[in-house]
Amino acid sequence: MLKTYPEVDADPGVRRQVLSENEQLMVVAFRFQKDAQGKLHNHPHVQSTYVQSGRFTFTLDGEAFEVGPGDSFVIPSEARHGCTCLEPGTLIDTFTPRRDDFL
Repeated sequence: MLKTYPEVDADPGVRRQVLSENEQLMVVAFRFQKDAQGKLHNHPHVQSTYVQSGRFTFTLDGEAFEVGPGDSFVIPSEARHGCTCLEPGTLIDTFTPRRDDFL
């Protein structure tokens, strides 16, 4: 059964939409405007991030790096991370287990 989830405001200039989920896994699209930020944060979930479009500077446990279309990386559980959007784009994030706070 296919379920549709609404797009919601996540941070200023950032929209979030759950694409699919079950208790063990969740896939989420984050759509960023230029200069929008994903605030520094951490969570118990393991996260993978795939850059569908745009350019971003990420900070992961104090280390900064730039990513663009096609790049992908894993964020370990409890690692402090965030990003700044350099060119408008979309990140596809996968979380395990599911982020119940997004539902």
